[in-house]
Amino acid sequence: MGWRARFAPVAWALAAPAAALTAPAPAFAVDYLTADQARAALFAEAERFEARELLLTAAEREGLSARLGLPVRERWPVQVAWRGAAPLGLVVLDEVIGKLERIGFAVGLAADGTIRQVEILSYRESHGHEVRLPAWRRQFAGKGPTSPLQVGEDVANISGATLSCRHVTEGVRRIVAVADLVRRRGGLE
Repeated sequence: MGWRARFAPVAWALAAPAAALTAPAPAFAVDYLTADQARAALFAEAERFEARELLLTAAEREGLSARLGLPVRERWPVQVAWRGAAPLGLVVLDEVIGKLERIGFAVGLAADGTIRQVEILSYRESHGHEVRLPAWRRQFAGKGPTSPLQVGEDVANISGATLSCRHVTEGVRRIVAVADLVRRRGGLE
């Protein structure tokens, strides 16, 4: 028996795991809704949407960041939902990192600053997609600036999706706080 015949099984046994390690990882990116689809879902009764931008001063950003324990950016593009001459509320889009990848989401805020609904726009992680389930997202409805908006306190965790739950919840809490600050200083009129 030649050396090739004797060592071929060993070579294949070593080659297969090496190939598995160098093979590209499968993609899990899923886009569920566009921004237009999300705003229609959040404010089905709206007749029109108006683009605006919420601007925060450096002092406001620093204050919110210290209070929330989260970074807060200066500019927040929003869509104001209107029915006739009455504003119904805001649609705010944002992204957070799940474990390693981005999660796109939209928050619908009523005119009084309470959450109407949260929609997941895109999810790129291999695990934790359960944050898109209506039962999990529904628990945000009715919460507002005085709500804790904390996983384990007033937002339930999903086993296997802990980081996604935590980070989406933090993103929603940040949006509620930014909109409340701007609303209280009269910046939404």
